[in-house]
Amino acid sequence: MNHSDNVAELLRVLRLTPTDPIHRSRETEFFEGPSQFKPDGRVFGGQVLAQCVMAGGLTVADDRPIHSLHGYFLRTGDATRPIVFGVENLRDGGSFSARRVHAYQNGEPIMSVMSSFQLVQDGYDHSDEFPAGMPDPEDCPEIKDLIGSVDLPHVQEWLVKRPFDVRPVEPSLYLEHQGDQVSRQHVWIRASAEFPADPLLNAAALAYASDFNLLEPAMRRSGLAWQTPGLRLASLDHAMWWHRPIRADEWMLYSQNSPSAEGGRALGAGRIFARDGQLLATVAQQGMMRVKH
Repeated sequence: MNHSDNVAELLRVLRLTPTDPIHRSRETEFFEGPSQFKPDGRVFGGQVLAQCVMAGGLTVADDRPIHSLHGYFLRTGDATRPIVFGVENLRDGGSFSARRVHAYQNGEPIMSVMSSFQLVQDGYDHSDEFPAGMPDPEDCPEIKDLIGSVDLPHVQEWLVKRPFDVRPVEPSLYLEHQGDQVSRQHVWIRASAEFPADPLLNAAALAYASDFNLLEPAMRRSGLAWQTPGLRLASLDHAMWWHRPIRADEWMLYSQNSPSAEGGRALGAGRIFARDGQLLATVAQQGMMRVKH
């Protein structure tokens, strides 16, 4: 696949189609979406997040973009099967709309998401400052160039074909732990080909990318790498706040850190900045992190 094909595949999984109800419930609208191929057969969590953004957003007026999401990963998804999304309309107020979305496979929820949408309004404006001392994305190696020669299905059939250009600032952890054992890192990201201007699609695309490597700062702090024997990682929950409009095909800096790791769990937090310094989104995720000896 080339870059355009990779982005076309992302758009394919984001374009949900209305479908008949799969059960009687307070969910009033249902959509179906395809799953993206992944060599281990498990649905990528970012895919389900992004599709939940789309499902909720398709039931809300266009002038109410999403501003927050809180979700739990409940079961492992099967990448060979489509997913049905049931949407419950919780509230449409004067300024805010709230939706609950359940993602189903085989009649069981694999993810549960609450999301909120707000009428575009004026208000006070401030944000965190862009991290100092960051190199330009053009001066950072693309992750595919760093690991593209590794002959493993997860690399050749997944990482190389992701629809985002990912350029780490610090040394990559894919093959081995490199650099200092610190709980922070930075990554430049953007869609690897031209992306439609639709605000909902762009918000969903950023949700997809927000699941990239968010637990890596905890791994970096603990001296782990993706190829560490016995390493087991699994996302447990995910929260995200969109602050300003997104263009997925423009460079964004994903500044990540891990405030804590304990009890087999690790917390990752991230801020996503536009290249001009504006804070676009804030993300938090807790995941299981264990090494089985």
